[in-house]
Amino acid sequence: MVLVEIRNLSKRFGTLAAVQNVNLAIPAGEIFGLLGPNGAGKTTTVSIICCLLSPTEGDVIVDGHSVLRESMAVRRKVGVVPQEPALYDALSGRENLVFFGRMQEIPARLLPGRVDAVLDIVGLTDRQHDRVDTYSGGMKRRLNVAIGLLNQPTLLILDEPTVGVDPQSRNSILETLRELNRHGMTMLYTSHYMEEVEFLCSHIAIMDHGRVIADGSQEELQRRAGGRDIVSVQLADEADEALRTRLTALPGVESVELRDHTVRIATASGRALLAPLVAAIADSGTGVTSIEVKEPNLEDLFLSLTGTSLRD
Repeated sequence: MVLVEIRNLSKRFGTLAAVQNVNLAIPAGEIFGLLGPNGAGKTTTVSIICCLLSPTEGDVIVDGHSVLRESMAVRRKVGVVPQEPALYDALSGRENLVFFGRMQEIPARLLPGRVDAVLDIVGLTDRQHDRVDTYSGGMKRRLNVAIGLLNQPTLLILDEPTVGVDPQSRNSILETLRELNRHGMTMLYTSHYMEEVEFLCSHIAIMDHGRVIADGSQEELQRRAGGRDIVSVQLADEADEALRTRLTALPGVESVELRDHTVRIATASGRALLAPLVAAIADSGTGVTSIEVKEPNLEDLFLSLTGTSLRD
């Protein structure tokens, strides 16, 4: 089942085309990643889905409701975790949640239970009565996620939710999101951190300059990268041409590059090559001090599509 359909979506600000003819489908129950550099059009696309901006052209359908014709129905379906924490520092964590719950028109009889539930999800129950200005950056981000969950959304949208947080807080947020998804929540996750999207998302679209330049599952996009696994081996002794000849003859090896004590091998299946590779090196009379397999990833695909690395 498709929960969100983005149809021929464009948004212009004067002469600037922030989003250009975007078409995407987000299946129910998935974490859908929208990957791209700053300025790619991710936040503008998200703002249209949230009914904060009107499209110049096209439409977005969320669970059967159009952002153009049924914006209030869409807003009831969507929870939003914005790029910048939207919090009142002088209030406690719980007071912030109660305030935003009232803004979302959650019935008074349901609100205390909802607040308790989201505090537990993000691990802030023990700090709920402390003022937000005493929270760390990571705690503020987690409280931001809690606010997005208050209305029990059908779709949770997270726009760069880990920017500026420490690694421990980032891991906590990512694990929380994975657990929510295991319980069936659909998410749209935007980021310019490739590793976060790879960790969370089953389906990914890559945007650049307002356009979708790739769209598919992780496996499909990695295959599309068109690269090969690179196996890097650090040797105990300096590599020589005899070793190159021996390694080139191994099944699946496409090229062998020698550099001092390092051998770099291109192959379609690096992990399958490891055992015969180590055996061949041992037979040559030298040893292996370290070995690493680099598989094609989204960074490689972005580089192949744009000619540049995924930029911050």
